[in-house]
Amino acid sequence: IAMAATVDSFGYWLAALLALGAGTALVYPTLIAAIGDAVTPHARATTLGVYRFWRDAGAMAGALTGGVLADLFGFGTALYVVALLTIASGVFAARTMGSGRAPKEIVG
Repeated sequence: IAMAATVDSFGYWLAALLALGAGTALVYPTLIAAIGDAVTPHARATTLGVYRFWRDAGAMAGALTGGVLADLFGFGTALYVVALLTIASGVFAARTMGSGRAPKEIVG
């Protein structure tokens, strides 16, 4: 994300976005597998639905916020903010996820 903000050539920008897309394609199956590992089969559909709802709501809120930031401060600044939020969310998840297994009372 930060690379897309720093380059000034279409070719480099396209390479940055291709790398971003490849990374997303590698992460998404892992997220689905983590839900499959942590949630009982009976609750998986609901859990995935809740996850996708919040993912899509975040995408809409992020797009609107990014547009406002780009209008106010420029495209590069908006991308840097997205990059920083992505790093912050990764650090937050790493600190709060624990062992990766949900307690039995949560998964039913």
